[in-house]
Amino acid sequence: MLLLALSSCSSKKKLTKKEQPNVVSTTPITSTSNAIKTFELSNLDFHTFSGKAKSTVVLGDKSQEVTANIRIERNKAIWISVTAILGIEAARILITPDSVKILNKLQGEYIAKPFSYIYHYTNPSVTFASLQDILLGNVSTSLLNTDNLQMASSTDDTQMVGIKDGMRFHYIINSSNRPTTFRLAEDGTNQKLEAFYGQHVLISGYNFPQKLRLNLVGDDSKVAADLIYNKVFFNEPLDIPFTVPARYKVIN
Repeated sequence: MLLLALSSCSSKKKLTKKEQPNVVSTTPITSTSNAIKTFELSNLDFHTFSGKAKSTVVLGDKSQEVTANIRIERNKAIWISVTAILGIEAARILITPDSVKILNKLQGEYIAKPFSYIYHYTNPSVTFASLQDILLGNVSTSLLNTDNLQMASSTDDTQMVGIKDGMRFHYIINSSNRPTTFRLAEDGTNQKLEAFYGQHVLISGYNFPQKLRLNLVGDDSKVAADLIYNKVFFNEPLDIPFTVPARYKVIN
């Protein structure tokens, strides 16, 4: 969602066979139910989230250093403020289960769209809950609820590979039952999303990844964002300010 404020078009690239997850051995689908329950219990069960992250955003061959303030009211709202050099706020985003609103504060422009606007960037099967999971490093257990699922386990990690609603997905989950890698691609098209999580630490009892890397790869462009959180709070009262100045131009 940080990338929505910095990129104006979706990106696509064909997923090659080399990029497909390499699972050596698999376990029948009937044996994955306990694993799914374990992952669900290990997800961050929160009411509110607030985090501040130093971020490097790469659009094509251009790199920008920004600060991202991210606030989430579970199942209700995702709020993101992007601050550039000298503490100038460049963009503010508010996403709810039925809408997407973006303030381009540098150019005085405003976008208001239904949630389906997200589908310019990813598959229509992605939900508001999916976005929460990606941002917080949770396993989307609804995604694992498919008949087309395989699992491979070792002493270090567990890999889950499957297809759900036309989406190919791949999870690598560490020994603490927290994901370190998530890959998502629309079956039969060229879109691909990758998320890599690292430096998990206990914060208020939550096993949270302080490092997050997001990649969008397309035919003619690459978009990447590296986030390193330096402030994280759970279950504290949130302020989600979002007002549109009268002078702002509405962009359709």
